[in-house]
Amino acid sequence: MLHTRHPVSLAKQPDGPSALGMAEQLRDDRKWPIHYESVESLVPVADTVTIAIVSILSGLLYHLEGWEPASYISKSCGLAILVSALFISLLKIRGMYRPTELLALPHQIRAVCWAWITAFLVLFGALFALKIGSEISRGASVLFGLLGLVALIVHRRIIGYLLARGLAEKRFSGRNVVLIIDDLNNSDDLSSDEASMSQALMDTGFRVRRRFLFPEPGADASRQRTIIASVIDYVRGSDIEEIIVGASPDRWPDLRNFVAELRVLPFPVSFVPLGAASEMFKRPRHELGEAVCVELQRGLLSSFEHAAKRSIDLFFAGLAFVALLPLLAVVAVAIKLDSPGPVLFRQQRCGFNGKGFLIYKFRTMSVLEDGPSIVQATAGDRRFTRLGTWLRRTSIDELPQLINVLNGSMSLVGPRPHAVAHDGEFDKIVGNYAFRRRVKPGLTGWAQVHGCRGPTPTAASIEQRVEYDLWYIDNWSLSLDIAILLRTPIELIRGHNAY
Repeated sequence: MLHTRHPVSLAKQPDGPSALGMAEQLRDDRKWPIHYESVESLVPVADTVTIAIVSILSGLLYHLEGWEPASYISKSCGLAILVSALFISLLKIRGMYRPTELLALPHQIRAVCWAWITAFLVLFGALFALKIGSEISRGASVLFGLLGLVALIVHRRIIGYLLARGLAEKRFSGRNVVLIIDDLNNSDDLSSDEASMSQALMDTGFRVRRRFLFPEPGADASRQRTIIASVIDYVRGSDIEEIIVGASPDRWPDLRNFVAELRVLPFPVSFVPLGAASEMFKRPRHELGEAVCVELQRGLLSSFEHAAKRSIDLFFAGLAFVALLPLLAVVAVAIKLDSPGPVLFRQQRCGFNGKGFLIYKFRTMSVLEDGPSIVQATAGDRRFTRLGTWLRRTSIDELPQLINVLNGSMSLVGPRPHAVAHDGEFDKIVGNYAFRRRVKPGLTGWAQVHGCRGPTPTAASIEQRVEYDLWYIDNWSLSLDIAILLRTPIELIRGHNAY
């Protein structure tokens, strides 16, 4: 059945000057002379300039102090070029220059720190391997590294602020476009997807001069020709620069035929997927021969990623175990003197892919529960020993889990493992609870640095913890692991929910 409304256009433009036209002209005067799409190209240039300025400044400071000759300033320029090339390449590979990524400031800062440190290690490792490291001043390089990292972080904050402000105030300049909308709901109101697409176009500077209705499924050929003719007649001789079609991917055959008729116009035609099937376009994808493979669920870590994560676990866990060995010995003796029972508490936990393992902790209770029924600890629990209360509050009781990290049953960072009895309960409460087992459990995790520690007395508390854990699994990176490790001591000092 055909719609009873106007068969072609959803909105008409006024023929003469109006208050709306004057307001639009005023907004145009306030726009910045850059396109939203150009941000991804401009920020790397700004990074290069920032790195060059800091490098030259570092060399100049060393020259003024008399530590380096004036000729070193020219070397600073060469060093800046090499470092910026590596730094920008690393961020480009990870897609960190996309505007949506630039708005995620914490993620940006982690990525900047990782890329900057990596660029320095690779560059100076190569220089010293080639035995030309003597040409580079170590002092000036250290100063360059420190000042450069600070400058890039400040730069990211400024970029994020300007980008957010530009979107909020609609400051970006853009093209005049025609929007052809697929009426997914067969109603007079646009769907939420369509409304958000229109808003996104306006926020990023595009000016939607007119909207047309994409032919509904089953429309006869005459109606399609009428709509196509109307679009062509409107675009010809106008200031339109692009045509954007928003439709469901399910309608690709109709869309392909429709767009084929628009080839007479010398303008780009872009497709914005709408509806439930549009979620597929937000997933990571890669080529599989001549086919395109869409990642519906992130798989296991690659061999390189697994080796890198395991290397970090072994290095830092081994270092911590050796450094804390005197403390571990003192605590072990104190536990034996404080109350009868073993020093270590062992309990079955569920690990990677549901495989069971024995977790190690310092004993903090007068009982050793491990079975189908375990009561979670609460504040002021009578089962705590005198020393156990202090050990739990300071999280020192968790230190023996360094043994679990070294033997490979746990990682330094990952979802915290719960008792097997509690796993069964939580699995019934949260439908995707078992997804946490796609990685090794950790000594600390993304949920813990966000204050999710201690018991989980309500369904909401375990749901929140699982949400953090699943976000970590889907967004894992080495820089994220390092960030969690750096934030963990701060959370331990806060002692939130630690008892």
